[in-house]
Amino acid sequence: MKIKNIIFDFGGVILDIDPQLTINELINLGLKNPEKLLTSGFMEDIAAKFERGILTPEVFRTKLRNFLQVDATDQQLDEAWNALLFDIPSERIAVIEQVKKHYLTLLLSNSNEIHYDLFVRDLQLRFGYREFDELFHKAYFSFDLHLSKPNPEVYEFVINQHDLDPGKTLFIDDREDNIEVAQQLGFKTYLLQKPERVRDLFVDGKLKPSLNIK
Repeated sequence: MKIKNIIFDFGGVILDIDPQLTINELINLGLKNPEKLLTSGFMEDIAAKFERGILTPEVFRTKLRNFLQVDATDQQLDEAWNALLFDIPSERIAVIEQVKKHYLTLLLSNSNEIHYDLFVRDLQLRFGYREFDELFHKAYFSFDLHLSKPNPEVYEFVINQHDLDPGKTLFIDDREDNIEVAQQLGFKTYLLQKPERVRDLFVDGKLKPSLNIK
């Protein structure tokens, strides 16, 4: 098996996340019923639509206030929404830089505009890259594409943009549903699960031969 291309997920692979931190901050802002965050009314009608760029940040904040019944400023909501994001570890940037020398490297992330503004600023200030298209050969974000994983169309879009052979392309993600759809489309896949880190998959920028790729 000869891997020529690698598609990386972002949150949970390149960037550590902890959604409980955002829940805690929303509670601090006055959220009385945290279980509302798990309902389809929130997950599908608000969060997922924001992730696909259907809602602007302004509309998202208004819907968030109304649905969760919290009285908070835009800044307070943004800070709570971003609380789940950790800083990008410098060693993972170094890994991507090494991997890019040996493979076509792509980023495919389900993300929203408020999160993006924060971690692209981190990328600029700490690592000197203006955007993720400079760190990877190309970076794709769901809010910009108006498509999100695990919809097969987002994978097909990336295939067509780069004329990829899925059988020679490794897709790395931390969610089983995203992995399953990638496999159905013929990608080689690797499910990254804690405590494993993306650095553990490579030696000097090349995939470890012993890796359990499916």
